[in-house]
Amino acid sequence: MKAVGTNLFPILNLEKEAKRWNQLYKIMTEPKPEIVPTPRQTVWKKNKATLWYHPAKEKRHAIPLFLVYSLLNKAYILDIGEGSSVVGGLTERGYDVYLLDWGSPGLEDSDITLDNYIIDYLENALKRALRHSGAKEISLAGYCLGGTIAAILASITELPIKNLSLAAVPIDFSIGIFPDKLLEALQKGQISLDRFADAHGTIPSEIMHLIYRMVSPGYASSKINLVTRAHDEKYVEKWRRMDKWTNDSASFAGAAFKQMFNDLYQENKLLKGELVIGGRNVDLKNINCPLFVFSCSRDTIILDKQSLPVMDLVSSKDKTYEVFEGGHVSLALTGVFAEVWDKWLSARSEEIQEVLV
Repeated sequence: MKAVGTNLFPILNLEKEAKRWNQLYKIMTEPKPEIVPTPRQTVWKKNKATLWYHPAKEKRHAIPLFLVYSLLNKAYILDIGEGSSVVGGLTERGYDVYLLDWGSPGLEDSDITLDNYIIDYLENALKRALRHSGAKEISLAGYCLGGTIAAILASITELPIKNLSLAAVPIDFSIGIFPDKLLEALQKGQISLDRFADAHGTIPSEIMHLIYRMVSPGYASSKINLVTRAHDEKYVEKWRRMDKWTNDSASFAGAAFKQMFNDLYQENKLLKGELVIGGRNVDLKNINCPLFVFSCSRDTIILDKQSLPVMDLVSSKDKTYEVFEGGHVSLALTGVFAEVWDKWLSARSEEIQEVLV
């Protein structure tokens, strides 16, 4: 009996492993999940872009919140699904939320520049949101490169921005995601991406996806986690949504691509105060509204030392910098984003906070 019992353990373990790998195969091969957005209305359209309005479930704050995400991504990174949605978490906390969906540019959009995105798209969308809401002021919040874009606009616009919040935001482009030798070559002008961008016109989403993979070592670890947590239905559902998003990059207009690498990565003009957008000098000291900046402790894409310099560049008296536990993508998929933003924003909306009955 002892010998028989001993021989059964390898068989039982093999059956268990086979079941686990079958489950993993099913997860990896089944259709990608459908992303159902938080209830929304179309406010404005321009070319491929759409301004979405997500009304609060029970409005508790008079000042609406406008979200800006990275041009490299698709909009549902901030609205990834019930229980994880940044947008949904904010509407549940009583905020009217506006989100500018950049869309994905086609070949005919290759000449769109950062100037166009910031002035013609974002600034005009903010005007529309203010008009639509009837509010006298608006809070602006940006994630990743969307935070950079939000900070640039806040420094050059005369629109009434009440509060500015920047999450995992690159400000100092002399350090960061690229290998040191490549970044050094870019900064010295030994490598130019102009011919690459000109050859494509608009950089296809497939290539942007490969670039994202190159600078996202954490993606491999997420698959390793899936191996050990395939039995956890809630984890698997969140993983599937994250996997869909990370494999669904946006294309990138060639002119904006060149401008981003030349002006930001190569010459670091934003940090130096030398960037010009729409004929306006981008000087971050023009920002004097309350400012909240936060980084992620395990972020391998945007390091906290890339974000921290903004604190010394702005003129804001009320400014806060914090580091939260999490990674670059995971923070946006756990509901923490909404909680963090609400904690800071609600305290700065107190005097004009109104409850609708």
